Amino acid sequence: MATEIIMPKLGLTMTEGTVFEWLKHEGDEVKKGETVATINSEKLTADVDAPADGVLLKIVVQEGEDAKCKAPIAYLGEKGEQAADTKQPAETTQEATAAAPVAGSAPTSPAEENVEQKRKSPAAGARIFITPLARKIAAEQGIDYSKIAGSGGNGRITRRDVESYVASQPTVAAPGQTQTAGVEVGQGLAGMRKVIAQRMMGSLQTTAQVTLHAKADITSLMAFRKELKQKVAHPLTSGQLSLTTLVTRAAILALKDTPDMNAWYQNGQFTHNEDVNIGMAVAVSAGLMVPVVKRAQTMTLTELGENLARVITGTRQGTLAGDLYTGGTFTISNLGKSGVEYFTPIINTPETGILGVGTLLQELQLDETGKLVQAVKLPLSLTFDHQVIDGSPAADFLAKIVAFLEDPYTLVL
Repeated sequence: MATEIIMPKLGLTMTEGTVFEWLKHEGDEVKKGETVATINSEKLTADVDAPADGVLLKIVVQEGEDAKCKAPIAYLGEKGEQAADTKQPAETTQEATAAAPVAGSAPTSPAEENVEQKRKSPAAGARIFITPLARKIAAEQGIDYSKIAGSGGNGRITRRDVESYVASQPTVAAPGQTQTAGVEVGQGLAGMRKVIAQRMMGSLQTTAQVTLHAKADITSLMAFRKELKQKVAHPLTSGQLSLTTLVTRAAILALKDTPDMNAWYQNGQFTHNEDVNIGMAVAVSAGLMVPVVKRAQTMTLTELGENLARVITGTRQGTLAGDLYTGGTFTISNLGKSGVEYFTPIINTPETGILGVGTLLQELQLDETGKLVQAVKLPLSLTFDHQVIDGSPAADFLAKIVAFLEDPYTLVL
């Protein structure tokens, strides 16, 4: 009996994944544990290994197509064994009845006629197989997918079929507009880069993002760190006094005082989160990932430092558990090492805010006695969703972070 190769579930909130590349082809022999494909989820790229020895009998989810978690994407079995050729997983295909032509509709273009000649026209009432992603793209483009030739098994229409059809159609741009019909977000990109492109564009298109900037005078904070390191008997090796940990602590305290910022807004619902789950943007070779420290509001500085170091290291090494990339309620992005002062971080939806941290600045200023002194300043950039939070409370939230950083003893109480 054929063995299913399934779409893995990489995190608690993952519901579907995309097959990025098949490393084996139908008819190839594979060994148990051998990588046969790579898949993408919202935030992860992962390998899919063969669950048993055998021959790759049939691939049912092609490259670039989506499948629900735990749904079969291919079948393994004995050489010569037959997989269920006509059975498609319910999670990866949808059936629809072709709509009859509307009276008075425009005549079929030559491009449409060419497509029609490449497929067998279904009889009236016949079923049309189409992947969810292809159906979504067709709907967005206003295309009757019954006119598209399906290249998948049983004539199934894939994403590539829809994109090829769109590319073959003449487009006329309205005055002053650029022709963009048929261009998919992330088109031309692959793997994690494509996922990042889709998420960033999705964030910008579904939120009203505004960014505020402020500087925190952390002269006292830097002196405080130095003093503690000198007075503590044992070495502080858990990152509890790193600037990243202290800024994160200040953000956690401000989030506890500002529930609207520690919230999600998605599908028309605004939800306050009881726990503060901090996402930390981490650059990796393939792009950007955001691991999450769960229930950060319950941690001491030492615990917070240890957990931040653990998730950052695990992300860079590719060993972090999938469920630690989901569930964030607020994200911090630090570009200080790049020498950037201010920037405009993009919200990691469905969160309602993200804090950008810039590089340390040495500035001269007058103290209370009028004496010229050197101060250490930290640039901060807060992007928030103006749909659910107004400028004044957002500014108050940023001011709270600044106040905590400028009064370092509040960070350890």
